[in-house]
Amino acid sequence: MSDAAHVAALFSVGATAVDRCEIMARPNMTNIVASLFILIGLLVSYLPQHWRIYSRGTAEGISPYFVLLGTTSATAGFANILTTEPSRQDIACCKLVGPLDCAFGLLGIAQLGVQWMCFIAIMVLYLVYFRAASPDQPSDAEVEAETEAEIDPKTSRTTALLVGTVCVLHAVVIVAVTVVLSLSHPDSLNNWADFLGVMAAMLAAVQYLPQIWTTWRIKHVGSLSIPMMCIQTPGGVVFAISLYSRLGLRGWSTWGIFVLSALMQGSLLAMAMYFEIARENAEAAANRRAAARSARRAARGAQGSLSVPKRPGTFRTYSEAYDDTLPGPYTAHPESYAETPDELDRLWYREERQINNETRPLLAPGGIGNPHRSYSSRSINEPQQTPHARFSSRHSGSRKKGSGGSSSAGKTKESGSSSSKKSKSSNKDKSSKK
Repeated sequence: MSDAAHVAALFSVGATAVDRCEIMARPNMTNIVASLFILIGLLVSYLPQHWRIYSRGTAEGISPYFVLLGTTSATAGFANILTTEPSRQDIACCKLVGPLDCAFGLLGIAQLGVQWMCFIAIMVLYLVYFRAASPDQPSDAEVEAETEAEIDPKTSRTTALLVGTVCVLHAVVIVAVTVVLSLSHPDSLNNWADFLGVMAAMLAAVQYLPQIWTTWRIKHVGSLSIPMMCIQTPGGVVFAISLYSRLGLRGWSTWGIFVLSALMQGSLLAMAMYFEIARENAEAAANRRAAARSARRAARGAQGSLSVPKRPGTFRTYSEAYDDTLPGPYTAHPESYAETPDELDRLWYREERQINNETRPLLAPGGIGNPHRSYSSRSINEPQQTPHARFSSRHSGSRKKGSGGSSSAGKTKESGSSSSKKSKSSNKDKSSKK
């Protein structure tokens, strides 16, 4: 039999397919509306995931094994529905019905085809953005070494290229085997379709396990789209019901994939929502703490001029005497440093002015109390000497040192001679008694 005959036999309308052709010729509008709704819903459900990866510029948070298992499962599922007997009969009926009825009858195949193409798009985006770091982390040279150390070896370039290669080879092998069986053993296509369905179900069963582990490990969703899962989790159940209405129990390997996928995706959705809510609560708590700290700082700033002590002004550290080569402020005996009455007046005037400006009486002359009070050691009744009088007495005393020194020297000599005479007379009396 020639290849053309094999293909004609594969998609020919047998006696058992006449009823299906009649059903396609009289389509049920309810099923058509439901099928179109599911088709559009599948396309819309994957768009948030595509946009999230593209907008963030990173595939951070998406497991490479999730991409691998999801792509191969979608490929096997699409090949499964193409090779099942009901689908082949529907394709053959397109020769007997109108184009619109044929399009409505093949909506089930189109649904799996859209899902396969959407997952292929996720794989392509992952290969493009897999190496990018999280947008919340710096990517400058200062953290390049740290980023290199934190990157999981599973997300290396080799792993990403391996994921893409395996997905392509898997699709090529399925297409090749399907073509060979269609040409040489058409009767084996049902067994091959069941095998593809079991493969797709097994891959779908473990598809979400790597992603569940990755999300649990990093404690956030990353580039995984929660809106996509919110649409697909209930949509998977509705999709499975739609396929069951078309294929019946004989198509268990087809609709069973989506039941299992919906259950696994629901668990991943619950985990992702938990981590997202926890992250938002943590951010809200951090914002409240930051606002409270800002309010406390503002309150302290408002009260700072009244209650918070400040450093003394510059006049506390600068002395006018530095320019006049005179002693610093609060000199104990100013008259000892002034050479002329004018310098003494200027020194006392400076002391009085700085005492008036003193804001800390403990540091003022006299210590605690009134900085203008005099704490002299003289008696109360003794009159205090004015600064000019002390200055005059100091300089007059220095002029009298010469004369006073000579008279005192004479008195010292006389007292010394008289004491020597007394000692000699006492020695004579002691010797006469003996």
